[in-house]
Amino acid sequence: MPKKISRRQAIKTGALAGVGAALASPLPTKAAAGQRPNFLFILTDDQRYDALSAAGNSVLTTPNMDWIAKTGARLSNAFATTSLCSPSRACFLTGKYAHSHGVTNNITPWQEHNVTFLELLKRAGYFTGFIGKWHMPGRGLPDLAGQGKVDRFISFTAVGGQGVYWDCPMVANGKSISTRGYVADVLNDFAMDFLREAQGKNFCLYLAHKTCHAPFSAPEKYRGIYDQAELNLPAEYLAKGLKWKYSSQHQASGFMRKAGMEAELKKYYETLKALDDSVTRVFEQLDRLKLIDNTVVIWAGDNGFLWGEHNLVDKRFAYEESIRIPLLVRAPGIIPNPGANIDRITLNIDLAPSILDLAGLPMPSDMQGRSFKPLLQGKAAAWRTGFFYEYFYDPPFPVPTLFAARTEDMKYIRYENDKLPKELYLLKSDPREQLNLAADHKYGAQKSRMADELDRLREAAGLSRKR
Repeated sequence: MPKKISRRQAIKTGALAGVGAALASPLPTKAAAGQRPNFLFILTDDQRYDALSAAGNSVLTTPNMDWIAKTGARLSNAFATTSLCSPSRACFLTGKYAHSHGVTNNITPWQEHNVTFLELLKRAGYFTGFIGKWHMPGRGLPDLAGQGKVDRFISFTAVGGQGVYWDCPMVANGKSISTRGYVADVLNDFAMDFLREAQGKNFCLYLAHKTCHAPFSAPEKYRGIYDQAELNLPAEYLAKGLKWKYSSQHQASGFMRKAGMEAELKKYYETLKALDDSVTRVFEQLDRLKLIDNTVVIWAGDNGFLWGEHNLVDKRFAYEESIRIPLLVRAPGIIPNPGANIDRITLNIDLAPSILDLAGLPMPSDMQGRSFKPLLQGKAAAWRTGFFYEYFYDPPFPVPTLFAARTEDMKYIRYENDKLPKELYLLKSDPREQLNLAADHKYGAQKSRMADELDRLREAAGLSRKR
């Protein structure tokens, strides 16, 4: 009979995904009556949907991410409504599409009139904090703490808001500070301080990590740990390499050659592994402060990443590897069957309404996402069967503005002014989107139906004019 271990030991060792019934009471069955939940949202950068071992990745090991999935749920069909850093981050915060919140690419500024879910929670008595990567341009960082919109705001402006992996200069509640060490550890240290300060209060912490944006960098002990790993790069990349027009911005990173692509992917995995290990201390802090049983933990990525699929690298395009994101939720007392895989379509714009719903607060009428709380509870009989994707030209990258409709079994992509041919994919039979059927007359009915669906979804999202 396996020896029981405490929850603290399980968190510390990252062993939760493997010990199963050996855990000593890994989850409370019910939160205390009338007690509002706390929230910890962890956002990663460029982590695609399958870059964690809980999703079946055969190279990367992520026991802490897996712990969230094992004791909560993995929402395996989660998507970014725009696959680009700044607009996607604003989508998470506001619950709105990019064309609605105004941050349409990486150079359009944050709109000060936007209201974030953190601000709404603070109004309702929550102790709130934003720690980490903001990366929305404007006149430096917004003064969210000084304006009373959050209680703690710690971020950085280095490298256009990307930050740096080592000794990253930061701004804490309007004051410039220096830091020493690896950025994931530094941000997690700030998170631990926030949790200590939050004792006795309901809290919501938005922890936005730099990991794993290029150029990838991990501490010394992680370098080379995947050197012997066998990678399965896409067949189309191995046969023809990358499309120069859309990938040349990344030539300095070595992506253009097979050896360089493999080396970069291994560094990407090293960087993610370093983050997964580092966040252990945050979970330990939750447990140490007796907060873990009443804290909803959510982990997501801001967008996906193409590693040679479609002969492309980076993101932006509407292909699955670019737009699908990891979404893990641990909600004590909410999820009836911990370890569940929920395959309904969820979106980055669903985060804000979901947190408000879980907190027992109303969703503002202008939010465009939906609460996934019913999905967690297994109660959502009626749910979306498709969604609208948008991408707006982001110079100097040559990817044109595009719009797409993605349903449960098809995808239709249309580029502004027909700068690229239309695309139609049957996802059930062609999940890797290798066969564009838009020009095949045999699929004219499907193309017409999806073109109408794109127009319908775009209008429902507030874009009635064809672009």
